[in-house]
Formats: sequence, structure tokens, C-alpha cells
Amino acid sequence: MSIENKSAEGQSVLQVKTIGLIVNPVAGMGGAVGLKGTDGKEIVNRARFLGAKPVAPVRAVAFLSELKAVKHEVKLEVGAGNMGEAEAESVGFTYKVLGEGKKETSAEDTVAIAKKMVDAGVSLLVFCGGDGTARDILKAVGTALPVLGVPTGVKMHSAVFAFNPQAAARVVIRFLYETLPVREAEVMDVDEQAFRAGSLSAELYGYVLAPYEPHLIQVNKIASPMTASELRNHAAIGVYIIENMKPDVVYIIGPGTTTRTIGDLLDAKKTLLGVDLFCNKKIVANDVNEKQILEEIEEKTAQVIVTPIGGQGFIFGRGNQQISREVIRRVGLDNIIVVATEGKLRSLSSLRVDTGDPALDAAFRERKVKVIADYKTEYMMNVE
Repeated sequence: MSIENKSAEGQSVLQVKTIGLIVNPVAGMGGAVGLKGTDGKEIVNRARFLGAKPVAPVRAVAFLSELKAVKHEVKLEVGAGNMGEAEAESVGFTYKVLGEGKKETSAEDTVAIAKKMVDAGVSLLVFCGGDGTARDILKAVGTALPVLGVPTGVKMHSAVFAFNPQAAARVVIRFLYETLPVREAEVMDVDEQAFRAGSLSAELYGYVLAPYEPHLIQVNKIASPMTASELRNHAAIGVYIIENMKPDVVYIIGPGTTTRTIGDLLDAKKTLLGVDLFCNKKIVANDVNEKQILEEIEEKTAQVIVTPIGGQGFIFGRGNQQISREVIRRVGLDNIIVVATEGKLRSLSSLRVDTGDPALDAAFRERKVKVIADYKTEYMMNVE
């Protein structure tokens, strides 16, 4: 796909577009190890100590790989070293490097490189990170140019992220060659320290311009209302789940107010924003990470219970990366249960997954997922 202009002599001249790419190399490392983010050097070091592996570089390569068909029609400007240069080189792009390569990068590096991209006049700035990286981009560019996020973080409440790296590539191509409109998109973030302590309070930091493609870009997270009707719905779902719990099965229960009610009804202190394990209607482990889950379910039958993110519909890949693709494959797709109140379901046309494994995501899309919405009330929903 290309755009051609005619020269004065009538010959076709290829119109080359410029994309800026910034990768936050530590974004997302805290997810699988249960740290709920990687803002700050201390948390990054903690994630590495717990065995966390880089997420952003892999997803950046997945994004760039989807752009290979148009790589000769795109001029790429990238952050130095592991902030984009290494990923572009691995995929075979030609590129211009901005900034200086560093072993340890920081938010200041992101801001500095983003400002250089504004000066370079890129058509679109693509960043690989989470909400913290989105805040850095906001600080650097404001509304000077359109931006798009490739989701690689733990917290992704902002409305600038594509559904996954593949969707991000499709947005880029459509934006460059089909002139997608832009809109102001919210940049949201939470206080990570409060988040780890079980308090979720997302704050609006500002707006950036982003391509508008509602079928490929997520909206910002919508909080669940704590009305009397909603609370009764939570309780009814919790009672139904508990009545159907099977002996000796390990239940991997994800974060959320709906899932926390299950713990409340069992008189167990389930974490609001973590993943907890239950067996025989008792809590056996609080706030676990991927490794702990895999160890606990070894040679056991297990089920996963999760609730979708309000407004977005994600059941995996947003805030519950501890329930990794390895965990999902071990448990099996037939043993996944989704719980959501009738009110939340009214805001969703379908469910979504972003496990980081395209084959697993495709397997979800080939089937329907059971959703418990009230006492003895179940629906089967599509996954996109």
C-alpha cells in the first residue's frame, strides 16, 4: 500500500512517511512477578530479582514485524540503544537514531527523545510502554503531534493504546495511508504505591492527540459504580460461584471488585488488585505471581476466575499479567470463568484478550467464553 504524487514531469513520486518509535525497555516487567508496575529504579531492580523478563522489546519487535510490508515506504526515527534502535535493527528497518544509547534508561530519556521527534517533524510518534510512559510522552509533546501506544506495561488505563502490537501496526498503516482522523485522548495513571497497597485511584494527567480508530484502540478504563444494585449483583455472582466450587480444585481469582466479593463471602481477605488462590473454599495464597501460580497448580486441576476491565473488556493482559499465557495454557480454556455484573456487560459488546501469544489469542477468538452475570445467570460471549 502506498501513496504516490505526480512530479512536474508526470512521473510517480513515492511519498515517504516518518514514524518515531520509543521503547521503554523496562515497561511491563513488574506484571508477571506481581509488582503491578515498574515505575522507579527500585521497583525495576525488585522485578529483576524476582526473575522478571523484558516485555517491551518483544512486543516492539512484534509491532515492527507487522510493518515490514511497508518498511520501504516509511522513514523510521528511533530512540538509541534499547529504546528502539535494537528492535528496528532486528527487524531489518533502516532508521535514524535519536539520543544516546544507555545501559540504564529513565523517564528523562523518554522525554528528551520525544522532544527530538517533535523537532524532527515525525508524522506519528509510537511508544511501547504503559501509563507511566504515556505520561512522559504527554510531558514532552503535549498536542504537538499524534501519538499511539503499543501496550507493553502493567497499567494501561489511558485511551492512547492499541489493543495489541498487531492492532497498533494496523492503526499506523491506516493513519499514514488512509488519513485516519485524530482526537484528544486521555492520559491516565495510578499511584503505584497506593496500587500495591490495594487502593486504585486513576488520575487524569492531560490529553494527547491520537489516531481515532475505535475498533483498534482502547478507551480509557471505566470504574464500576458502587450502587446498591451493583453491590447486590456482586453478592449474587459470588454466591453462585461459591455454590459451584469443586473440591480440591485450585481457583486462581484475579483482581477486581466483583472477584473480591467472592473472598468476602468466604470470610477471606482477598486482595482487590492482586491474584489470589483458593482451594476447598479457603484462601491458600495471597497476591501471587506467575511462578507461584504455576508451582501451586502443578499436577492439580485449576480454574481461573476473572472480571473484564470496565469499558475495555479485557479479561487478560491488563493488570493481571500474573495469569500469564503459560498459566492459561496449563489451566486450559475450558476452565476459564468470567464474572461481570449486568451493568458492566451493558457497556461491552465483546471481551478482549492480549496475552502476548498470538496463537493463544486466536484460540480465544475461535470460541465463546462463559460469563456469570448474576445468580444462575450465564451468558456466552465472543472474544475479539
